[in-house]
Amino acid sequence: MVQQKFNRQTYTKNTKTKILSFIFKSMCVCFLFCVLIFFSLFVYYSKDLPRPERFIERQITESTKIYDRSGEVLLYEIYGEEKRTWVSLEKIPEHLKQAVVATEDQNFYEHFGVDLTGIIRSISINLQLRKAISGGSTIDQQLIRSTFLTNKKTIERKIKEIILSIELDRRHSKDQIIEWYLNQIPFGSNCYGVEAVSQTYFKKSVSDISLEESAILASLIQAPSRLSPYGNNLDSLLKRKDYVLSRMNKCEYISEQQLETAKNIAIEFAPKTTSTIKAPHFALYIKKQLEREYGEEFLRQKGLKIYSSLDWDLQETAEKIVEETTRINESYNAYNLALIAINPKNGEILTMIGSKNWYSDNSYPEGCSSSKKECLFEPKFNVATLGYRQPGSAFKPFAYTTAFKREFTPETVIWDVETDFEVWGDDSYIPQNYDEKFRGPITLRESLAQSLNVPSVKTLYLSGIKETIETAKTLGITTLNEKPSFYGLSLVLGGGEIKLLDIVSSYGVLANRGLKTPPISILKIEDLKGNIIKENKKTAQRVLESNITDLVTSILSDNISRTPMFGPKSALYFENYDVAAKTGTTQEFKDAWTIGYSPSIVIGVWVGNNNNEPMDEKPSIVLAGPTWHRLMEYALKKFPKENFSIPKQIKTEKPVLMGEINWEDPHSILHYVDKNNPQGKEPKNPKSDSQYDTWEQAIKNWIENQNQKE
Repeated sequence: MVQQKFNRQTYTKNTKTKILSFIFKSMCVCFLFCVLIFFSLFVYYSKDLPRPERFIERQITESTKIYDRSGEVLLYEIYGEEKRTWVSLEKIPEHLKQAVVATEDQNFYEHFGVDLTGIIRSISINLQLRKAISGGSTIDQQLIRSTFLTNKKTIERKIKEIILSIELDRRHSKDQIIEWYLNQIPFGSNCYGVEAVSQTYFKKSVSDISLEESAILASLIQAPSRLSPYGNNLDSLLKRKDYVLSRMNKCEYISEQQLETAKNIAIEFAPKTTSTIKAPHFALYIKKQLEREYGEEFLRQKGLKIYSSLDWDLQETAEKIVEETTRINESYNAYNLALIAINPKNGEILTMIGSKNWYSDNSYPEGCSSSKKECLFEPKFNVATLGYRQPGSAFKPFAYTTAFKREFTPETVIWDVETDFEVWGDDSYIPQNYDEKFRGPITLRESLAQSLNVPSVKTLYLSGIKETIETAKTLGITTLNEKPSFYGLSLVLGGGEIKLLDIVSSYGVLANRGLKTPPISILKIEDLKGNIIKENKKTAQRVLESNITDLVTSILSDNISRTPMFGPKSALYFENYDVAAKTGTTQEFKDAWTIGYSPSIVIGVWVGNNNNEPMDEKPSIVLAGPTWHRLMEYALKKFPKENFSIPKQIKTEKPVLMGEINWEDPHSILHYVDKNNPQGKEPKNPKSDSQYDTWEQAIKNWIENQNQKE
């Protein structure tokens, strides 16, 4: 009986052993089968995978950035779907790296690219919650997924992701991997990488963000769009921020005190803006230049760094001044304004305002059509570089410059008397001075300084229309391309259309004593690695004798000579500073100009309406003068003080050109120079080309009227 019981126990024990052995063997077979299947899948899916070392070879898409001249103020960023600025790991705060690791992959520095414990923990959490909440992906896996794969949840993608992650971790250091990760991942609002998102949400470099701001950035990784601070889930973002801080504390990156302090600090986000562009007309002016040279797609991807010529301090000041002065101008039916400032020594554009307010959403009046040229004001149109406007008397210096080239002098006497220049056309042409007065004999210095029209028309005739146009083009005017007869004698009063940028640059040649440098907007261009791929090396070229420009400058800065017209304390005058200036008002008051310079800066201001509607009958000194004066006043204190050179007397063999006239028997200047052709060339039609008879008769009439008054 005992033996039978023993045999039964032995049989039972052997049976259990066999069963356990079978189960074990079966499990081993299953395990080996699974390993074989996994290895087969591994081999199958890995054959066409990209090499992880392509991280080194690949070109990260990075936006091109346009900066001011200091390289510190970002004016504009040119990007496609990805706005990114690459930063090295050294510039990323330690607490940001810790926040990301604590939240996204706490075993980052221990695993080999795939965290098995993390995967098991993730599966456990998901089973408990019966939802796919926790992903278990490492930083390596997320980086591989965002770079080479898609977010489609399939076994195939997951296997590829694991293979590449292991290879990535094997080939590269942890620091290199997290640097790639922090510069690659999306943060919403087209921002990719920590620098772009930091600039967008906090308006500062990522190197300057605080602990709590780092927690915000780490929070966004989970759901960039849903957790955007500009969306409807700000509370969720802030809760996620506190969770990130708690994770950092649990991982012993921060203390309890740091945790509580950071949780209670209010986060200040930068205001959401529809446009982050600064100095918009200037930035877009540069963008067009870059697109012509490099192409739009290249700029969106290659991460060029553009150092522009813009002086941000001067630009900001100009924008504030324009905002204030244009409000006043509107009461005179003047609804737009453009402004340019240039360094005359090197042609660098320091300030550009193409309209009074680029950021305005609407043209004025509301509902006007730009295509039909109905608008008084158009915010986006750059009048400074694209507008063709008549310069009025601001063109006069070109005629006087040409006259001085022909050996006329500031002392040359010309008669300011009512004159009919009808022989130049079919109809009578009897220009009037602004104050409708005539002064009789007057010097060229007084004529230009007081911006008198009648003597200026005569000066243009003496200089030659063709020759004056050539002078203007030599100095920088690009728009006077019709035949001289198209413009006629009215050219000197602004009969031809010009651009503000051109005329300011031309005045810059006067300021730089005859040395010309075309307008410069880009100082240098660097590639992603900081290599200079283009640099401005333009040098000034002499286009006028220095003494000629010194003569013009001495007149435009002569406050005594202009006082009879403008008064002793006009907007053109600066006590203890050398400043030359000229105003211009066009016929029917459609344009108002003030352009002036010191040796260090040239500033030009245009006021008017885009559709050419006349303004109230106010002179340029009232409409454009205040804006010009305030910016010039600021610039004079900003730049080193300099004085103009004193001109030398022009040498001439003709005493009359020095103002020596027989006053007992007065004649017009043509009587002494050349009665029929002051330009020294044979006239095509002596009868119609000569002004001698009309000029002489005008003088006789004026003298007779003066005698009658006595």
